[in-house]
Amino acid sequence: MKRLLPVAALSILTLAGCANTAPYSGDVYRGNQAQTGQSVAYGTIVAIRPVQIQADSRAGGLLGTGGGAIIGGLLGSQVGGGSGRQLATVAGALGGSVAGSAAEDRANRVSALEMEIRRDDGTDVVVVQRADHQYQAGQRVRLIGSGGNLSVAPY
Repeated sequence: MKRLLPVAALSILTLAGCANTAPYSGDVYRGNQAQTGQSVAYGTIVAIRPVQIQADSRAGGLLGTGGGAIIGGLLGSQVGGGSGRQLATVAGALGGSVAGSAAEDRANRVSALEMEIRRDDGTDVVVVQRADHQYQAGQRVRLIGSGGNLSVAPY
């Protein structure tokens, strides 16, 4: 049983990082965007700064919190005896759930860029997307999309 705990802990924490972060890229289109007309505007990057996007977990946080609680409870149950063991099990489960939730949150963060772009018509827009291309202030870019869905692509 004691040999199985590290394997179970690693497996659950690995699964906790299974958020789909691809939609945050300027190179990925959702299914409903395929074969539809997209508007294109041109502009120049005025300012840029690194940010992070907190992706939603596919399991709603249950893997990190629940998995951490189970592992913490199992580890806590290995300590002491009698009522001390019960307290250690509860404390381990609580601590494990907090640690598992934090680990899942960290695993679901995506490096991104916040880009302020001055369109050729003089208006400014800010777009946040995954940092999967090198962009810099002064660079000409294309703004692709419609409505609230805009992505930045190199010109």
